[in-house]
Amino acid sequence: MAFGHQKVESRRLLLREISQNGPLPRIDLAERTGISRATVTSVTAELLRGGLIEEVPRDSRGDESARGRPRIDLKVVGRAHLIAGLKVADRRISMVLMDFEGRDVANADHMMPTNRLSAQALAEEIAIGLNALADKAGYALSEVSGVGVGLAGVVDVGDGIVYWSPSLDQRNVALGDVLGERLGIPAYVDNDANLVALAELTFGIGKDHSDFIVITIESGVGMGMVLGGRLYRGARGCGAEFGHTKVQLDGALCRCGQRGCLEAYASDYALVREAASVGTVTQTESTADAIMTVLAAAKAGDQTARTVLERAGKMFAMGLANLVNIFDPELVILAGPQMSFDHVYSDAVIEQMRKSIVEIDKPAPDVVVHRWDTLMWARGAAAYALEFVQDTAVEALDDV
Repeated sequence: MAFGHQKVESRRLLLREISQNGPLPRIDLAERTGISRATVTSVTAELLRGGLIEEVPRDSRGDESARGRPRIDLKVVGRAHLIAGLKVADRRISMVLMDFEGRDVANADHMMPTNRLSAQALAEEIAIGLNALADKAGYALSEVSGVGVGLAGVVDVGDGIVYWSPSLDQRNVALGDVLGERLGIPAYVDNDANLVALAELTFGIGKDHSDFIVITIESGVGMGMVLGGRLYRGARGCGAEFGHTKVQLDGALCRCGQRGCLEAYASDYALVREAASVGTVTQTESTADAIMTVLAAAKAGDQTARTVLERAGKMFAMGLANLVNIFDPELVILAGPQMSFDHVYSDAVIEQMRKSIVEIDKPAPDVVVHRWDTLMWARGAAAYALEFVQDTAVEALDDV
């Protein structure tokens, strides 16, 4: 039994290494993973027979002789599996279909009738969107091996339970089970900011860093954290809720139901709410249009609009400083569509953050802006599902 478990773990480790860093020759796989050459040879033979990897001629190198036996690399077979990823935000579901190598096959958006739905109604909207996406690429949804789903809120990834989300009109929903039953394929649910952090770690700015924090700013304020090269979720699978840290005792009402949360001051709905209360914008404007109105008014010299933005920046700088003081990351990445609005990452805000962190004789962490679009969030969700599909695929080799 222990031997069988060790064999599956070796398959998983080698497939992951080939997926992330391939094409690679067997000798490099042994050096990178610490697995013996003999075991690498036998395990990769199983992966080859299972159709998960394939041999390809190595590209000619200037330092290699053209004579002798051709060098062979191993790479993942893209056609082996299809994986979907999606991001639920406001009334839009952004979706991507990827192959087993992580390459885009197709993408699309699906608009929902409202921004808050029951779990069953959300599952139905997702099913409509994914069926259309698969059909666009010439496949049936049943040919997709798994789907990663990212949405704002507090999520227990182990059980697929959404304790709270602005996209749902219920709390404590087993959304993973609801989606799996409706779609007929495995569904893996996570907080959307975690999936952005995973995407940064996999193919983004964070790829060369072992410790970094991603802050996402859109309709809410999210956070994903990588420590020691791994995504951190906390003991309950729902850690790093930066947007719901408290910055004001008995302060502004947050959409989570509590008061004084950072999100209640720095997010787009908070800015619009405050600006509307003093007449800078009207409630009939869309959130995006209202934010543009506030920014334009501030730049034109409107003192009320400036006060709204300055308070948001002050609260955000306080929150960032607290994070840096607690975790001391190498890098802080500010990500998301709202990065087109600079009120939360202006030089003044970042300088406020630096003044509030513990002073030592080393520079403060770099703060980098990464303007992700919603499709990149969906790619992060697909990358999350890909890990589960890989694990299932290597386990299934025993049945081949």
